Amino acid sequence: MRAVIQRVKHAEVSVNGKEISRINVGLLILLGIGPDDQEENARTMTKKIAALRIFQDDQDKMNLSVLDCGGEALVVSQFTLYADTRKGNRPSFTGAALPNLAEPLVDRFAALLNEQGVPTQKGEFGAYMQVELENDGPVTIILES
Repeated sequence: MRAVIQRVKHAEVSVNGKEISRINVGLLILLGIGPDDQEENARTMTKKIAALRIFQDDQDKMNLSVLDCGGEALVVSQFTLYADTRKGNRPSFTGAALPNLAEPLVDRFAALLNEQGVPTQKGEFGAYMQVELENDGPVTIILES
């Protein structure tokens, strides 16, 4: 499981020109699922993400978590995080989990993050999405389980 986590002032996902999800201050999480990933990977990663101290406190130090600042999360499935570009110029995505494994695990990841106390929304699995965000910092963290 791979996640690119961006601290945002706001983010939204649209499909076919229609907004389907929107958050204010919080985390945009681009999430890739590998073929061997299981719920335990999602559980471990969501606990880590909820506790990551990447938001500024009143002295401008990254001391607060998304929970501490009352932020939200937007989870967007991103199989391209498993791109293999070692051969040629066209990426191979054979390292990504098949949709029948990935989709329920993305849903479970979002549910687990919500259970951690982070209000969580999702993109639309398998859809061609437009993601708009205002990066804050920018702060971008990469996690892998």
